[in-house]
Order: sequence, then C-alpha cells, then structure tokens
Amino acid sequence: MNQTLNLGTDKISKLLLAFSVPSIISWVLNALYNMVDQIFIGNGVGYLGNGATNVIFPLTQLAIAIGLMIGDGTASYVNLKLGVHEQERAEKGMAGGLLALLTASIALSVILSIFLEPLCHVFGATEAILPYAMDYGRIIVAGTCVNVFSWGAMSMVRADGSPRIAMMSMLAGFVINMIGDPLTIFVFHWGVKGAAIATVTGQLVSSLICVWYFICKNQSVQLKKSSFSGCCSYIPRLCKMGTSSLVTQLAIVCVLFFQNNLLVKYGAMSKYGAEIPLTALGVTMKVFTLLLNAITGLSSGAQPIISYNYGSQAYSRVKTVLKMLLVIAFTIMLVATIWFQLAPMSIIQIFGSSDALYNEFSVKCLKIFLLLITLDSFQMVGSSYLQSVGKAGSAAALVMFRQIIIQIPAMLILGKIFGIDGILYAGPVSSLFVGIMAIVFLLRNWKEMSRASQQ
Repeated sequence: MNQTLNLGTDKISKLLLAFSVPSIISWVLNALYNMVDQIFIGNGVGYLGNGATNVIFPLTQLAIAIGLMIGDGTASYVNLKLGVHEQERAEKGMAGGLLALLTASIALSVILSIFLEPLCHVFGATEAILPYAMDYGRIIVAGTCVNVFSWGAMSMVRADGSPRIAMMSMLAGFVINMIGDPLTIFVFHWGVKGAAIATVTGQLVSSLICVWYFICKNQSVQLKKSSFSGCCSYIPRLCKMGTSSLVTQLAIVCVLFFQNNLLVKYGAMSKYGAEIPLTALGVTMKVFTLLLNAITGLSSGAQPIISYNYGSQAYSRVKTVLKMLLVIAFTIMLVATIWFQLAPMSIIQIFGSSDALYNEFSVKCLKIFLLLITLDSFQMVGSSYLQSVGKAGSAAALVMFRQIIIQIPAMLILGKIFGIDGILYAGPVSSLFVGIMAIVFLLRNWKEMSRASQQ
C-alpha cells in the first residue's frame, strides 16, 4: 500500500510534515478548547468562573486519558503490525479498539455524572466556586462519552494513514466551540453553562466526523464484519500498549488533586486568598498545556513513522526522526520560556483583566512555575517515542517519575517550607529531574539500536 511504502522509504522531513503538522494542529486545538472557554468566561463571568473550569479540568483529563490509552495503544499496535505486513491482525486490532472506545466512553460518562459534586470538592472547589463548577461540570461530564470517543478515534484515524482527516475532525469541533462560546455567554447570557454547551457540541461534531471516516473512508486498514470476530481478545494488548498515554493523563489528574488543594490551603494563609492562586495557576497550567500539546502532537504524529521503521529494523531512520523531534521540541520550549520571563502580562491580560493581587500572582506563576520547561521537551518526546517502539513500561515510568515521584512530593515539602510560593517552585524542580532521566532513557535506547544495527 502507498502509505506503507511511504513510511519506509520517503524522506523523514516529508513524512513529519504529512503526519505531525495535522497532529500538532489537532493537539493545539484541544488545548485551545479549554483556553477559549477560560478567555470568554474570564471576560464574561469573572475569575470565579475560570476557577470553576480549573476544578472540572481534571475530569476532562480523565476522559482524555481513557480515550488515548485505547486510541494510542491501538495506533501503535496497528502500525507495528503493518510494518511486518500482518494485515489481518492490524484490522482486528482496529476493530477491538473501536469497541473498547464505545464501551469505555459510555461507562465513564455515567460514573462522572453520578459523583460530580463530591469530585468537585475533591479537586479543590471552594464555597464561592462550587456553584459555577456544578453548572459547568454537569454539561461537561454528560458529554464525556463523545470526548473519550473523539480522542481515541482520532489516534486511530492517524494510524490508518489519514492525519488530515484527524486534524479536520478537531478543527471542526474547535470552530463550533469558538463560535458557540461568545454566542452563549454574551448573547444568550448562559454564563459557564453556555461555555460547556459549546464545548460538548464541538466534541460531538469531532466524533461524528470520525464515525463517518470509519464507515466510508478507511485506507490502510479495511474494516469488515470478519474484523470484529474475536477482536475483543486484542483489547488487553491494545490497552497495555497505550499505558504511557493513560499514565500521562492520570498523573496530571493526581497532580491537579494535590495542587488545587494545596493552593487553596496555602493561598488562604497568604495575602492572595484561596481563589486567586487556584485560578491563576490554573490559567498557567492551560498555557503550559498548550505547549505540551504542541510537542505531544509533534511526537504523536511521528508515531506511525517510528513504529513502522522500528518494526522494519530501519534504525537509522528511527534515529533521524528522534533527533528532529528533540530539536523542534526544545526550540518551542526555549522560545516560550523567553516570552514568559520578559513579557508575562501580555499573556495574562488575554484571560480578562483583574485586580492587582491576581495579576501579581499570575506573573509569579508564569515566571517561576514554567522556568525550566525546556527540559520537559525531553520527557514529552521520550515518552511518546518509547511507546512507539513498544517500550510502554519505560514510557510510563518516565511520566510517573515526573508527576508522582517528583512533583507531588516537591509541592508537599516546598509548600510546607515556603507556603504558596513553594507550590510554584515545585514546577522547575520537577522539570530538572525528569529532563535528566529522559535523556538517560533515550541514550540507552539509542545504544540498543546501534548494537542491533551492527549485528
């Protein structure tokens, strides 16, 4: 097939443009989904409304975690099998992934709807923020089913050799959200409920485009009735291969649990109060997520290229891809770091004007918390790369090291010593240690490929 031949023979730069650019756009648009909500809510409702979106954000990350575990795992499995020309197994893997997505999306939506209010308390909702969080969250969790499906399905569409369709799916949803937010907030005056309706409507459109693709447009993997026979037996393997994606998102949820609650605790002891730190660092995390998603999109788009060539033992091509990914990712983070240090207010003002204390803490968030994000580029590329070559355990360990082993203890220890500022310094501490660990992991795999090439 043309897609298979291209992955093995075309120039790496050409393949990255074809696969990663649409993936980057898709991932950046996902980050902008939440940022657009915060921009319009901040200007139309106020910072308490933005605080509500930060409380619900972990639940959105949980939905993405499930979708990407199944979708990325399926994508890696399918491309590895295509690399060794096992077409039937690739088809059954794709079929199993779709069935798993449908089941998981419905189940998660029901569970989150039942436990929404206690979950809001768990993720740091204060009495002032809780009413906004419930209004926003009821609609968001009801739409979790389409959010899970759309994220997993887009990974599968890319794996099938159609990154542009995956991009168009996300783009269509984003446009709907972008139009819906100002319409529902400023014209219909529905407040945070309107922002949630716009978000879920966009996600539904993205899902429907993916459904249309699998029914009408499959390319490398042609799904037939026979593909679904016995495909459920593939699901455990698919989920295992998507472990890194799951752990990445679940680790974010765990960090947000501690972070939100510590911000409320130490913020209440400071001149900023409980709500300002919760909202300000939440906005900073959305900006950081935009950068991370750009790099994740870059790496995710490269997964089919890496998996196919690794499966074909074309290690020199794999090394070329890895080098290009690292250079691009590091450059993105370096430019962002310079911007945050020199002109932080240019970013803060986008999310609505506020009082001097809010602006003061927001500047500290951008300048301190994101100080060493250049080193995060190694972790982001490394996790995706290791998953692409079938080393899901190493990829998951790298993510766990940053979020669970380093960042959470750093917040607890530094928060106790330095108060609210200690929570911010946990960011660069985590970036430093995970950057070093990621470099070690990547060098080890590089040497393994070198030895294999010589045999």
